[in-house]
Amino acid sequence: MDGKSGLRQALTDHFDAIVLDLGLPRLDGTQLCRQLRSAGRSTPVIMLTGRADLDDRIGGLEIGADDYLVKPVALRELEARLRAQDRRARGGLDGRVLAVEDLELDERGVRVTRAGQPILLARLDFELLKILMRASPAVVTRARLEHELWGDQPPRSDALRNHIHVLRRLVDRPFGVPLLQTVHGIGYRLAAPE
Repeated sequence: MDGKSGLRQALTDHFDAIVLDLGLPRLDGTQLCRQLRSAGRSTPVIMLTGRADLDDRIGGLEIGADDYLVKPVALRELEARLRAQDRRARGGLDGRVLAVEDLELDERGVRVTRAGQPILLARLDFELLKILMRASPAVVTRARLEHELWGDQPPRSDALRNHIHVLRRLVDRPFGVPLLQTVHGIGYRLAAPE
């Protein structure tokens, strides 16, 4: 609804991309983008605005936007640009190696190591770890994790908690420094201890 609440959401939740209007109340899109980048967030940002001047477009890209579209815009073009930003953020078509501290996950090779030691994970545990690593250091809500793992039909049991327990046993416990953190009442995050 406004720039301040948008910035708060962008800093606390995980988004694949942000479509940002520049004319927001309470904190305009330019300031929001600047503060997002100052906080170290690399979420792709597409600025969507009526400001068509070359200086406005260049200024938007220079403060950290990944793309800049001038209204009116065809929704198909916006969708294509969102897909392109998502591909770029995920490391292109080849996958990428995600890292949090000494934990690494090779998306393409479907391998996980910590401190150079291989960790064997079942498919669902691998997917769960990948979601948490892509979002790191942000908190991922239980609802989002369940939706990404099971779609619109999550299991009736507390299967997510069981998978988190497996990750803690394999990824954290043997290495002394826990990376998987529970944020009570919200969800989980993977990050270095504060």
